[in-house]
Amino acid sequence: MTPSGRARAGRPPGEPRRVAYLYLLPAFAVYAAFLLYPIGRAVQLSLYDWDGLSLGRWAGAANYAAIVADERLRAAFAHALVLVVFYALAPLVIGLTLAAILNHAKVRGLGFFRTVVFLPQVVAMVVVAVAWRRVYSPDGTLNGLLGALGLDSLTRGWLGDYTFALPAVGVVGTWFETGLVTVLLLAGMSRVPAELYEAARLDGAGALREFFSVTLPSVRGEIAVALTLTVIAALRTFDLVYVTTRGGPGDSTSVPSYEVYHRAFELGQVGSAAAIGVTLTVVIFAISFVINRFADRGFS
Repeated sequence: MTPSGRARAGRPPGEPRRVAYLYLLPAFAVYAAFLLYPIGRAVQLSLYDWDGLSLGRWAGAANYAAIVADERLRAAFAHALVLVVFYALAPLVIGLTLAAILNHAKVRGLGFFRTVVFLPQVVAMVVVAVAWRRVYSPDGTLNGLLGALGLDSLTRGWLGDYTFALPAVGVVGTWFETGLVTVLLLAGMSRVPAELYEAARLDGAGALREFFSVTLPSVRGEIAVALTLTVIAALRTFDLVYVTTRGGPGDSTSVPSYEVYHRAFELGQVGSAAAIGVTLTVVIFAISFVINRFADRGFS
């Protein structure tokens, strides 16, 4: 063996590192072109007062300061956080309950049930929004059902009501995301060793204690994935709001993603829209980071 061959033989796998970087370069180039560059460009635009047509004027941090000072923008971010409850927390509670019951009950046709529950995920959100807009309309399915039950006093134009418009949009998010969360958690629970449950029962653990001591810690990875996906979906939701309410009535259902569209393409405030988008990206990254750090540390 030559000296160079002996030198290569003594190296750990993956050496020299410059060769590994060459393999990563094509993927990184695509990542940089379609993600890093647009983000950098958005940051640049957010520092200008620009209408998208004429010459931009340097604005510095004024667009970011407006996010804090503008009551409409503060409300939009607050509405997005409310949607997190409907898109992420409610589906997590429902999904955990359904998955735990189905996993222990060993229901026949579980594969078919998973398919049915997951079905909303394969339907375009625009189609979902159109269908639910019909459900919520004054002469729609929901009011018809309430009238049939003798609850006419509860009927209303749900998407036109200042109090109920945002929760009504949130309920659609709960319906849409619950299937995804349930399937993810079912997959995680199916990998929990049966010996752990048997040991818990021998120690006298009931169903509730068994859930919190065995099931919940065992699926914390799946919970982190589900929360990350659903929180991101809640914070960047646009098509559902655009089709159902267009941010109304008033500004009661306005969210940051809709504000980006509204300001960039309707008001010609591209710099402000870019600042909102960058701020939303930072918020999503921060929340996702916290979720994954919490999952790494576990529930104990």
